[in-house]
Amino acid sequence: MIRFDNICKRYPGGHEALSNVSFHLPRGEMAYLTGHSGAGKSTLLKLIALIERPSRGNILLDGINLSSVSNRKIPYIRRNIGIIFQNHHLLYDRPVFDNVALPLIIAGYQHKEIGKRVRAALDQVGLLNKEKSAPVTLSGGEQQRVGIARAIVHKPGLLLADEPTGNLDPELSKEIMQLFARFNDVGVTVLIASHNLDLIKQMGSPVVSLNQGLLTHNDLQAAAHG
Repeated sequence: MIRFDNICKRYPGGHEALSNVSFHLPRGEMAYLTGHSGAGKSTLLKLIALIERPSRGNILLDGINLSSVSNRKIPYIRRNIGIIFQNHHLLYDRPVFDNVALPLIIAGYQHKEIGKRVRAALDQVGLLNKEKSAPVTLSGGEQQRVGIARAIVHKPGLLLADEPTGNLDPELSKEIMQLFARFNDVGVTVLIASHNLDLIKQMGSPVVSLNQGLLTHNDLQAAAHG
Protein backbone atom coordinates (compact mmCIF):
# COMPACT_ATOMS: atom_id res chain seq x y z
CA MET A 1 0.00 0.00 0.00
CA ILE A 2 2.64 2.54 1.14
CA ARG A 3 6.36 2.09 0.59
CA PHE A 4 9.01 4.66 1.52
CA ASP A 5 12.39 4.11 -0.11
CA ASN A 6 15.21 6.26 1.32
CA ILE A 7 13.01 9.35 1.62
CA CYS A 8 14.60 12.68 2.47
CA LYS A 9 12.75 15.95 2.92
CA ARG A 10 14.78 19.14 3.18
CA TYR A 11 13.04 22.49 3.60
CA PRO A 12 14.34 25.85 2.34
CA GLY A 13 16.95 27.05 4.80
CA GLY A 14 18.47 23.58 5.13
CA HIS A 15 16.27 21.92 7.80
CA GLU A 16 16.09 18.20 7.05
CA ALA A 17 12.71 16.98 8.34
CA LEU A 18 13.22 13.39 7.15
CA SER A 19 16.47 11.58 6.41
CA ASN A 20 16.71 8.25 4.53
CA VAL A 21 13.38 6.91 5.83
CA SER A 22 12.34 3.48 4.50
CA PHE A 23 9.36 1.33 5.54
CA HIS A 24 6.43 -0.60 4.08
CA LEU A 25 2.84 -0.41 5.33
CA PRO A 26 0.89 -3.29 3.71
CA ARG A 27 -2.69 -2.89 2.54
CA GLY A 28 -5.20 -3.44 5.33
CA GLU A 29 -2.65 -2.78 8.10
CA MET A 30 -3.03 -0.26 10.94
CA ALA A 31 0.10 1.34 12.36
CA TYR A 32 1.16 4.21 14.61
CA LEU A 33 3.78 6.83 13.83
CA THR A 34 5.44 8.13 16.99
CA GLY A 35 8.16 10.60 17.95
CA HIS A 36 8.63 13.88 19.78
CA SER A 37 7.26 17.17 18.45
CA GLY A 38 9.32 18.08 15.38
CA ALA A 39 10.44 14.48 14.76
CA GLY A 40 8.99 14.51 11.23
CA LYS A 41 5.62 12.77 11.76
CA SER A 42 3.48 15.49 10.13
CA THR A 43 5.94 15.83 7.25
CA LEU A 44 5.74 12.10 6.57
CA LEU A 45 1.93 12.19 6.42
CA LYS A 46 2.00 15.28 4.18
CA LEU A 47 4.27 13.43 1.74
CA ILE A 48 1.77 10.56 1.48
CA ALA A 49 -1.10 13.03 0.95
CA LEU A 50 0.94 14.94 -1.68
CA ILE A 51 0.73 18.14 0.38
CA GLU A 52 4.55 18.08 0.32
CA ARG A 53 7.03 16.50 -2.10
CA PRO A 54 10.19 14.59 -1.09
CA SER A 55 13.61 16.06 -1.80
CA ARG A 56 15.02 12.61 -2.56
CA GLY A 57 13.84 9.00 -2.69
CA ASN A 58 10.64 7.31 -3.82
CA ILE A 59 7.20 6.90 -2.23
CA LEU A 60 4.94 4.24 -3.71
CA LEU A 61 1.20 4.34 -2.97
CA ASP A 62 -0.68 1.43 -4.51
CA GLY A 63 2.19 1.04 -6.96
CA ILE A 64 2.10 4.70 -8.03
CA ASN A 65 5.35 6.61 -7.55
CA LEU A 66 4.22 9.78 -5.74
CA SER A 67 7.63 11.37 -6.27
CA SER A 68 6.92 11.76 -9.99
CA VAL A 69 3.14 12.34 -10.03
CA SER A 70 2.08 15.46 -11.93
CA ASN A 71 0.12 18.17 -10.06
CA ARG A 72 -2.83 17.47 -12.36
CA LYS A 73 -3.16 13.91 -11.04
CA ILE A 74 -2.99 14.80 -7.33
CA PRO A 75 -6.79 15.23 -6.86
CA TYR A 76 -7.41 11.76 -8.31
CA ILE A 77 -4.91 10.13 -5.95
CA ARG A 78 -6.32 12.00 -2.95
CA ARG A 79 -9.77 10.56 -3.67
CA ASN A 80 -8.57 7.32 -2.09
CA ILE A 81 -7.15 9.07 1.00
CA GLY A 82 -8.98 10.35 4.09
CA ILE A 83 -7.08 12.88 6.21
CA ILE A 84 -7.85 13.75 9.86
CA PHE A 85 -6.19 16.71 11.56
CA GLN A 86 -5.70 17.49 15.25
CA ASN A 87 -7.50 20.83 14.91
CA HIS A 88 -10.47 19.53 12.90
CA HIS A 89 -10.33 22.27 10.17
CA LEU A 90 -14.13 22.46 10.25
CA LEU A 91 -16.12 25.22 8.57
CA TYR A 92 -17.81 26.95 11.49
CA ASP A 93 -20.27 28.91 9.33
CA ARG A 94 -21.87 25.65 8.08
CA PRO A 95 -23.75 22.85 9.86
CA VAL A 96 -22.27 19.41 10.48
CA PHE A 97 -23.98 17.92 7.40
CA ASP A 98 -22.35 20.46 5.05
CA ASN A 99 -18.92 19.92 6.63
CA VAL A 100 -19.08 16.17 6.06
CA ALA A 101 -20.53 16.58 2.55
CA LEU A 102 -17.68 18.83 1.35
CA PRO A 103 -15.45 16.13 -0.25
CA LEU A 104 -18.46 14.71 -2.10
CA ILE A 105 -19.54 18.12 -3.38
CA ILE A 106 -16.01 18.77 -4.65
CA ALA A 107 -15.97 15.35 -6.36
CA GLY A 108 -19.30 16.10 -8.07
CA TYR A 109 -21.57 13.52 -6.43
CA GLN A 110 -25.33 13.71 -7.00
CA HIS A 111 -27.46 15.34 -4.28
CA LYS A 112 -29.24 12.07 -3.34
CA GLU A 113 -25.96 10.13 -3.09
CA ILE A 114 -24.44 12.90 -0.94
CA GLY A 115 -27.31 12.66 1.56
CA LYS A 116 -27.01 8.87 1.77
CA ARG A 117 -23.23 8.87 2.24
CA VAL A 118 -23.13 11.77 4.73
CA ARG A 119 -25.73 10.13 6.98
CA ALA A 120 -23.94 6.77 6.78
CA ALA A 121 -20.64 8.44 7.79
CA LEU A 122 -22.27 10.33 10.67
CA ASP A 123 -23.91 7.10 11.82
CA GLN A 124 -20.51 5.37 11.89
CA VAL A 125 -19.09 8.02 14.24
CA GLY A 126 -22.25 8.18 16.40
CA LEU A 127 -23.39 11.66 15.32
CA LEU A 128 -26.42 10.97 13.16
CA ASN A 129 -28.56 13.21 15.39
CA LYS A 130 -26.16 16.17 14.98
CA GLU A 131 -26.35 16.75 11.23
CA LYS A 132 -28.07 20.15 11.60
CA SER A 133 -25.91 21.31 14.52
CA ALA A 134 -23.36 24.10 14.24
CA PRO A 135 -19.83 22.80 14.91
CA VAL A 136 -19.31 25.46 17.59
CA THR A 137 -22.07 23.84 19.71
CA LEU A 138 -20.26 20.48 19.77
CA SER A 139 -17.70 19.20 22.28
CA GLY A 140 -14.07 18.72 21.23
CA GLY A 141 -14.60 14.97 20.88
CA GLU A 142 -17.70 15.48 18.75
CA GLN A 143 -15.88 17.96 16.51
CA GLN A 144 -13.12 15.42 16.02
CA ARG A 145 -15.75 12.83 15.05
CA VAL A 146 -17.16 15.24 12.46
CA GLY A 147 -13.63 15.50 11.04
CA ILE A 148 -13.42 11.70 10.92
CA ALA A 149 -16.84 11.44 9.23
CA ARG A 150 -15.67 13.93 6.59
CA ALA A 151 -12.50 11.86 6.05
CA ILE A 152 -14.40 8.58 5.52
CA VAL A 153 -17.47 9.87 3.64
CA HIS A 154 -15.94 9.07 0.22
CA LYS A 155 -14.96 5.56 1.43
CA PRO A 156 -11.17 5.90 1.06
CA GLY A 157 -8.87 2.89 1.14
CA LEU A 158 -6.33 4.81 3.26
CA LEU A 159 -6.84 6.91 6.40
CA LEU A 160 -4.12 9.27 7.64
CA ALA A 161 -4.53 10.91 11.07
CA ASP A 162 -2.22 13.58 12.49
CA GLU A 163 -2.42 13.65 16.32
CA PRO A 164 -6.20 13.01 16.23
CA THR A 165 -6.43 12.74 20.03
CA GLY A 166 -4.00 15.54 20.89
CA ASN A 167 -6.70 17.78 22.40
CA LEU A 168 -8.85 15.07 24.00
CA ASP A 169 -8.96 13.49 27.46
CA PRO A 170 -7.82 9.85 27.89
CA GLU A 171 -11.32 8.32 27.71
CA LEU A 172 -12.28 10.19 24.53
CA SER A 173 -8.85 9.45 23.05
CA LYS A 174 -9.39 5.73 23.48
CA GLU A 175 -12.86 5.98 21.87
CA ILE A 176 -11.37 7.74 18.83
CA MET A 177 -8.59 5.15 18.48
CA GLN A 178 -11.14 2.33 18.73
CA LEU A 179 -13.10 4.03 15.95
CA PHE A 180 -10.00 3.85 13.72
CA ALA A 181 -9.58 0.18 14.67
CA ARG A 182 -13.18 -0.49 13.51
CA PHE A 183 -12.44 1.09 10.12
CA ASN A 184 -9.32 -1.05 9.91
CA ASP A 185 -11.42 -4.16 10.69
CA VAL A 186 -13.36 -3.61 7.45
CA GLY A 187 -10.19 -3.33 5.35
CA VAL A 188 -9.18 0.35 5.52
CA THR A 189 -5.41 0.92 5.80
CA VAL A 190 -4.75 3.30 8.72
CA LEU A 191 -1.64 5.32 9.69
CA ILE A 192 -1.91 7.47 12.82
CA ALA A 193 0.69 9.97 14.04
CA SER A 194 0.51 10.21 17.83
CA HIS A 195 2.76 10.90 20.81
CA ASN A 196 0.35 9.10 23.20
CA LEU A 197 2.55 6.07 23.87
CA ASP A 198 0.40 4.67 26.70
CA LEU A 199 -2.68 4.58 24.47
CA ILE A 200 -0.72 3.12 21.56
CA LYS A 201 0.49 0.25 23.80
CA GLN A 202 -3.13 -0.50 24.72
CA MET A 203 -4.13 -0.67 21.04
CA GLY A 204 -1.44 -3.21 20.17
CA SER A 205 -0.79 -2.18 16.55
CA PRO A 206 2.67 -1.93 14.91
CA VAL A 207 4.71 1.21 15.66
CA VAL A 208 7.07 3.24 13.46
CA SER A 209 9.16 5.76 15.47
CA LEU A 210 10.99 8.88 14.28
CA ASN A 211 13.61 10.96 16.05
CA GLN A 212 14.88 14.16 14.40
CA GLY A 213 13.86 12.87 10.98
CA LEU A 214 15.48 9.45 11.38
CA LEU A 215 13.64 6.14 11.64
CA THR A 216 14.57 4.70 15.04
CA HIS A 217 12.06 1.83 15.41
CA ASN A 218 9.99 -0.07 12.87
CA ASP A 219 7.61 -2.91 13.73
CA LEU A 220 6.77 -3.13 10.03
CA GLN A 221 10.32 -4.20 9.13
CA ALA A 222 9.41 -7.85 8.59
CA ALA A 223 6.58 -6.85 6.27
CA ALA A 224 8.99 -4.81 4.16
CA HIS A 225 10.52 -8.06 2.90
CA GLY A 226 7.28 -9.95 2.51
